[in-house]
Amino acid sequence: MAHVAFDIGGTFTDFVLVDPSDGRTVTHKVSSTPDDPSRAVAEGLPVLLEKAGVQPQAVQHLLHATTVATNAIIQRKGARTALITTRGFRDVLILGRQKRYETYDLHLTKPAPLIPREQIFEVTERVSYEGEVLKPLDMADLATTLARVAEGGYEAIAVAFLHAYANPAHERAVGRALAEQMPGAAVSLSVDVSPKLREYERTNTTVANSFVKPLVSQYVKRLAETFAAQGLSAEFSIMQSNGGLVSPDLAQDYPIRIVESGPAAGVLLAAQVGKEIGAEHVLSFDMGGTTAKLGAIDDGEPVIAPTFEIDPVRYKKGSGLPINVPAVELIEIGAGGGSIAKVQDGAIRVGPESAGAEPGPACYGIGGTRPTVTDANLMLGYLNADYFNGGSMGLDRQAAEKALAEHVASPLGLSVAEAAWGVHLIATGNMDHALRVVSVERGRDPRRYAMVAFGGAGPVHASRIARSLGVARVVVPRAAGVGSAVGMLAADTRLDVSVSRIMAIEPASAEAIAGVYADLEQRLAADLARLKQATPPRYRRFAYMRHAGQGFEIHVDLPAGRIDAGFAAKAEQAFRAAYKTRYLTEDPGAAVEAVDWGLAAIIPRGAAKAAAAAIIPTGEPPTTRDAWFPEAGGFTPTQVWRREAIGPETSIQGPAIVEDAEATTLLLPGDTAKLGPGGHLIITIGKGA
Repeated sequence: MAHVAFDIGGTFTDFVLVDPSDGRTVTHKVSSTPDDPSRAVAEGLPVLLEKAGVQPQAVQHLLHATTVATNAIIQRKGARTALITTRGFRDVLILGRQKRYETYDLHLTKPAPLIPREQIFEVTERVSYEGEVLKPLDMADLATTLARVAEGGYEAIAVAFLHAYANPAHERAVGRALAEQMPGAAVSLSVDVSPKLREYERTNTTVANSFVKPLVSQYVKRLAETFAAQGLSAEFSIMQSNGGLVSPDLAQDYPIRIVESGPAAGVLLAAQVGKEIGAEHVLSFDMGGTTAKLGAIDDGEPVIAPTFEIDPVRYKKGSGLPINVPAVELIEIGAGGGSIAKVQDGAIRVGPESAGAEPGPACYGIGGTRPTVTDANLMLGYLNADYFNGGSMGLDRQAAEKALAEHVASPLGLSVAEAAWGVHLIATGNMDHALRVVSVERGRDPRRYAMVAFGGAGPVHASRIARSLGVARVVVPRAAGVGSAVGMLAADTRLDVSVSRIMAIEPASAEAIAGVYADLEQRLAADLARLKQATPPRYRRFAYMRHAGQGFEIHVDLPAGRIDAGFAAKAEQAFRAAYKTRYLTEDPGAAVEAVDWGLAAIIPRGAAKAAAAAIIPTGEPPTTRDAWFPEAGGFTPTQVWRREAIGPETSIQGPAIVEDAEATTLLLPGDTAKLGPGGHLIITIGKGA
């Protein structure tokens, strides 16, 4: 039985089919269809199955990563949404946080809320941070408010009351009233979506969930119709931001959990490749057609953050829209093959605007006239105009040259080659800076890390970034051009639940801690029942803890087993160890408290992880073409290898280019490449000429 994964990106939709019985892997790429992303799936799936010689009924599992929810939030193209909140707190979304993400920026712009103030409604009620009802829910006031909401024609409604995480009774009452009076609306309660403290983050997360709920629901239904029309009855799972898979109905209820699904899948691939080559510390570099995603794997595991931000400004914390759900830690920037280059203030700028799939880079010949990174890489000789996307697309070199000449070379008085090199270098520098944020600025020494580079454009830029950062090894996985789709095959089903309960960690806390986890287990049981999985899950406890008096917390893995009188001491010991590892200091006399408590249920899906088939090189000799290497004086005759021609004993010396159907890899002068475990191409970074 085969497993199929597909990832919808801004420019291409990537497919991969794996047969676990023999390790056979078949890949396919089609242009994305921004007007209706499901159309690219409908067009690409039959071609993939035909290439693989697999009948639809032989597909056991369909895995999917999507940017549908992300794009809707960034572009503000979600449902018309109302927010119902506690009287006196109508402006929580508008005020956000007092702290400025850039202290001295006089022109700083705060992230705009997803909904305007006129779509926010108040109800009289009040609960304390300890859960005490200070002011009962005013049912007459609620009835008046719901009547106003009903008249407003809202598709979606979010409910976020002050301190509802401590006592959900009032939100539950509103939820019941909405179900009776507005049964067709997409309703989200903060106690279901994000029952955690910090009102701005919790409220924004709940509103975002409602904002994309109708859109994601329609999209998932269209996919189901596509599968049925093509005779596919396989189990269908969707990637979440935390790197785990979930069923479509849970994704429709909590679409905020799938906002970062595509990037998360890529980090899973990097972690899997790291294990195969024996690297516990890995930097993940995924560059596609629209964006570049950069993450890290520490001690063999992807780093999971409790929150993330959508569309931040220059990687600054607090500059984006905060989302209070677990997500693989990464940075996403507008730097892809389709990123548009222009001259601004006498200098070359690249991105974040992208040509996308429509009209695409100029060299695609489908309407694009502005130069992109792909156009620059073609003019530099890095890309093969006759073998792009495995030869399924021809690239128009003259169109790329014209676009670069008109928009970059002429305004700056440069040759087209110099303009193309400038675009390539600026794009590389943007990603170099982002990777420094992921590594150096977060306490990671890049010299201790291997870099796993994938995506259609990632391997072209990876070696130069690695050399700048001091990374010694770059790994280009098999099927690197569809890396995020491959990464999904390594994913397990995972559900996370959490709740805020500020609690001192002391022996007397054991009973209260046991009560918190009993509630979390009950919440998980309801979601697990909807998955209909026969395999029992394994559970993982964690908490976000701090020294009493501190303002922020750190993630701490808690021990398994019975929560008895000695559990608090074990939890405190785990916190002190994690604190010392992170900050290289400790305060043995300071009291410890926990703020958020979490529980994850993980159901392994080992069947989808296929062993790599044996590498049998074709023996095809390399060809030669001119490519631009400033280290060698400009355009240089360069060996060009087909990836399938490389055998286990082949050693490739840079400058060189390695082409496969989905991606192109660039080796700089001084670099050396050989095949490693799993058939991955391992580049040893030299010091240059």
